[in-house]
Amino acid sequence: MERLIAEVRKNIKNKELGWLFGNCFPNTLDTTVDFSTTNGEPDTYVITGDIDAMWLRDSSAQVWPYLPLCKQDPELKQLLKGVINRQARCILKDPYANAFYKDEQKQSEWISDDTHMQPGIHERKWEIDSLCYPIRLAHGYWRETGDTSVFDERWAAAMKMIIKTFKEQQRMDGPGPYSFMRKTEYATDTVPLSGYGYPVRPNGMICSMFRPSDDATIYPYLVPSNLFAIASLKQLLDIAGVTKTGLDAGAIQAMIAQIEAGIEKDGKIKTQKHGEIYAYEVNGYGSYNLMDDANVPSLLSLPYLVPDLKNTATYNSTRNFVLSADNPFFFKGKAAEGIGGPHAGMNRIWPISIAMRGLTSNNDAEIKMCTSLLQHTHAGKGFMHESFHKDDAAQFTRPWFAWANTLFGEFIWKTYREKPQLLS
Repeated sequence: MERLIAEVRKNIKNKELGWLFGNCFPNTLDTTVDFSTTNGEPDTYVITGDIDAMWLRDSSAQVWPYLPLCKQDPELKQLLKGVINRQARCILKDPYANAFYKDEQKQSEWISDDTHMQPGIHERKWEIDSLCYPIRLAHGYWRETGDTSVFDERWAAAMKMIIKTFKEQQRMDGPGPYSFMRKTEYATDTVPLSGYGYPVRPNGMICSMFRPSDDATIYPYLVPSNLFAIASLKQLLDIAGVTKTGLDAGAIQAMIAQIEAGIEKDGKIKTQKHGEIYAYEVNGYGSYNLMDDANVPSLLSLPYLVPDLKNTATYNSTRNFVLSADNPFFFKGKAAEGIGGPHAGMNRIWPISIAMRGLTSNNDAEIKMCTSLLQHTHAGKGFMHESFHKDDAAQFTRPWFAWANTLFGEFIWKTYREKPQLLS
């Protein structure tokens, strides 16, 4: 890690970008990682930053860019293996929870939520991507290292729990066991209709009560998360083909086909201006929500998580839509342009969306624009933030948000490897 940072900083001609890379890329390792051993196995607890809790999504995304360094750094390899081990334990504790504590007995400030809260759980918001990201991390770790020792009985049991949870939330035979309600003044923090959400017509897709932003969905079929689920299930099949995990490949293949059929039937919308695009949310009854949110998985991020969709006609049309004024959460102001979302409020751009725009772009001018926007919106702090106002980057939220920092570092490193001239 230190050698990489020194190399990039030395060779990037834009010294401020080099300085930002040196600050942001190691931020997860520097500030959010608690490594130990449990029963002789590596155990890594990764907080999101200014909240002392481990999100399954955030922890996966925060360490993902470090995978290529594992072969040269045995200690880093053990640390990442520890993340996979801990995530498996979290999933087995409660597959519907999105964030956990290291202390199994710690009680959350959300203990009064009307759902099945347990000690050791920070929040119990059901988000499809919470179960996709750990699969992606484990698959990526195996591909980089060849190490199959992480695919032990506990990990296999966690994967079977994921399949069970996905099947329950396809809601073919009723709403399933999960419900969630919270007494709050924020509509996006609770779920209507006794905590089960608005109704859906079963079509094979998986219901998600919350978005990756931790905001409640309007229509439970969250399209980008379902596309991510397809990619994750295919990765499980890949693993099942070379390890003795006891995973039912036939059941996984059948679920993939069901989700694909649901998206094909209800997840694509023909628009007059942009052609056929993916909706953000649908319900199977013909209702749909056309928007995008900065948090990943998003429509913008699809090629990053689902490489098969890169350069497809539907994705390209969707990209044109989400990066236009037709997306109600695309903001353009004096400081920058980018995607936000309800979580931080109107006119607030998320650096994650700018970095993701750059990571998924093939256009040199667009990539260069994204590096410039990120360089000029850190408000002199040297780190990325959750969001900032479109007209004034000094008005920002969350000064310590490790996912945004690591994703920025991933974007700069990718650009450095592939198009270094854009960092001049």
